[in-house]
Amino acid sequence: MKKITIAFYALLHGWITVDATAQANDADSISKMSYIQNAYIKVGIDLSLGGAITYIADTKKQINLINNFDWGRQVQMSFYSGPVPYEPGNKKAHASWTFIGWNPIQSGDVAGNRSKVLEYKNTGKTLYVKCIPMHWPLDSVPGECVFESWIQLKANAVEVKSRIVNNRSDTTQYKARGQELPAVYTNAPWHRLVSYKGDKPFTHDTLSVIANHNFPGAPSIQWAHWQATENWAANVDENDYGLGIWNAAVQNFSGGYYGDSSFKGSSKDAGTGYISPVNTEVLDHNITYTYNYTLIVGSLKEIRSYVYKNNPLQLPAWHFNNDRRHWTYENTTDAGWPIEDGLFVKLNKQATMIGPYTFWKAADAPVLVFEAAYHADVKKAKVYWRSFNGKFEEKNSIEFMVSGDGKMHTWHISLHQSPNYKGVLTGLKIVPDSDHTAKDGDMLHVKYIALQK
Repeated sequence: MKKITIAFYALLHGWITVDATAQANDADSISKMSYIQNAYIKVGIDLSLGGAITYIADTKKQINLINNFDWGRQVQMSFYSGPVPYEPGNKKAHASWTFIGWNPIQSGDVAGNRSKVLEYKNTGKTLYVKCIPMHWPLDSVPGECVFESWIQLKANAVEVKSRIVNNRSDTTQYKARGQELPAVYTNAPWHRLVSYKGDKPFTHDTLSVIANHNFPGAPSIQWAHWQATENWAANVDENDYGLGIWNAAVQNFSGGYYGDSSFKGSSKDAGTGYISPVNTEVLDHNITYTYNYTLIVGSLKEIRSYVYKNNPLQLPAWHFNNDRRHWTYENTTDAGWPIEDGLFVKLNKQATMIGPYTFWKAADAPVLVFEAAYHADVKKAKVYWRSFNGKFEEKNSIEFMVSGDGKMHTWHISLHQSPNYKGVLTGLKIVPDSDHTAKDGDMLHVKYIALQK
């Protein structure tokens, strides 16, 4: 009998199916669970699957919300980079997954090989796990990296810190890729995907039900993509009860439902709801990359209330002291990891810096602050802003003068001088050399970018 196997990247960018291999849904026979719980919720990780979260339930109801149909489900870590395809040595990627490239995941690979736990601790109140992940598209290829997770409970929420420590032999700085931070799979009854994607966040404005049901037999299944301006989404049942995912650093979300229209099924059944906060990130060969997220069990009102209580409102600002703060590049690279005292970006006539999805009102932030040093004979730069539900356009940009003297300067750019700088805005793009005068070897040292009143 054929079964559908889902990998993270397919959920982000489309859908393809493959025959089941050695997985055979054998987790029950050799799983090694470890749990913590409080008065509200119980969470469990499977130490036979790299410590992925395979169980979350209300303590009183004891009904697992997490789907475990195959090893591409659960709540687990997964990362993406080049090359594409990734085929080290004489290993060949599964024919259906050559497009994914480098892709270590926490549970195991498509061929049925499990990730290996290196360290583990359960204090009764917290969980810690460290594992060597497996490359999903390959047969028995461990990642040249380790994954770590720290898990604790706070009332009806599961607070998680996740980290990848890379040690790749390939030192190429590959182009930034979308990263699931994390991917979350719920069982079929929790199929209603709800989020806030409007322009009045944190005002109790009307929520959106994102109808994205993908039923078996469809020739092409695509997931919904939206800007979650309150940084959260939830999969809930018909009574608006279920599981929310909140990542305060992410507004770009993907999600949907796969399964039949009965919306019935438990942890080992194929029907599943999917949500993922997605940031585009550069993953260097030696990077240590950490992210935090919270899983919230309860009603939609309880999930949203938790986010409102814990999410501070502030204007976007990025200090590049020791990481990229989710900024990426087009047509250039930087000096690589570790990031120390700012970004050192290689200049050329097409070099571009792109910020993450965020949210602000033009009236609240008329000025852009740009602290940087040009080690190049550059005189002009340009900044673009993205309108709500829009894209970067030439009309939404302004040039500003810079000094190519190698010294650190703080420029204050009056964005409000443009008649098109108005309304709700969701991102920045900076072209450091709009005159295209930079030469090979020229560099820009960026310490700080911020929007201010």
